[in-house]
Amino acid sequence: MREWKVTDGYKVKADELSWEELKNATENVIEEKRKSHRIVVLDGYGLNPGDLSWEGIERMGEFTVYDRTSVDEIVSRAALADIVLTNKTPLSATTLEQLPHLRYIGVLATGYNIVDVEAAKNRGIAVTNIPAYSSESVAQMVFAHLLNIASDVAAHSQCVKSGEWADCKDFTFQKSPIFEIAGKNIGIIGFGNIGSTVARIAHAFGMNVLAQTSKKKDQLPDYVTPVTLETLLAESDVITLHCPLTDTTRNLINARTIGLMKPSAIVINTGRGPLVNEQDLADALNEGRIKAAGVDVLSQEPPRKDNPLIHARNCFITPHIAWATFEARERLMKIATDNIRQYLEGHTVNQVNI
Repeated sequence: MREWKVTDGYKVKADELSWEELKNATENVIEEKRKSHRIVVLDGYGLNPGDLSWEGIERMGEFTVYDRTSVDEIVSRAALADIVLTNKTPLSATTLEQLPHLRYIGVLATGYNIVDVEAAKNRGIAVTNIPAYSSESVAQMVFAHLLNIASDVAAHSQCVKSGEWADCKDFTFQKSPIFEIAGKNIGIIGFGNIGSTVARIAHAFGMNVLAQTSKKKDQLPDYVTPVTLETLLAESDVITLHCPLTDTTRNLINARTIGLMKPSAIVINTGRGPLVNEQDLADALNEGRIKAAGVDVLSQEPPRKDNPLIHARNCFITPHIAWATFEARERLMKIATDNIRQYLEGHTVNQVNI
């Protein structure tokens, strides 16, 4: 008798199996293994509105994907699942208690504060995230906002469409002053994957890079100067947020810290909405205490219509899309698929609640 290993964790024995028989045996075992796992995606639309394939994950279990799931629907939809994937649908300790079959939570994002990771750990549930999939995309949005503000792109485009340039006597029409970013100081709060990518691009633009980080000078590129938060706020022309959301960093940008900034300062937030006290930032913009802000994230998403930043002076808002380029979402899908595969094979990667 020979022993044929046809897939991890399963073996078949046979006397001189033909290739066709071995192939069929392999397919049968894979199908048996697939059916033994129930995989539920609670909010798949944000990651995949239809331009990506779920095939890699589908092959690993009985697969169900929902575009969106309300908190009240989580338990009924995931009651039998041993694997649940979520982007922004929260999984609290109370919810986890009602999901007795659950053994794995795959967060389809880098931040995982939507999951009570300690409660999951106590119940023997592995929680993984997706690191470093969107660094280039988010950094790109930082500079999309910065360049829009520096060259006042939106306003100048609108003045052309409204006929102001056509009515002008000169070959050039300047609606408002514009400026170069070369030679300006950019202060990066948080120097992980995204922060370091922003630094690289800023350096290429000829900017002076300051960073508030726990890393030592010899751990940073030679073009980055580590400084205290107070120094960064006081000396930066551009302040961009890339730190995680914690109790310490919540409302990091507030009336006091804004008071340390230059009147010409620009604040950019592509990190987490609650890093900013939105009323304080709106007041500073409306009163001309800082120049402008570029924001891709808000404290509540979708926002309330009375969010103070929506109508604030010189505040440019994009709807949480910095992460969502096709390339970044494609990378996210591949990492999520590999995370599940590695978990099923017994060596979990990217686990955040070890």
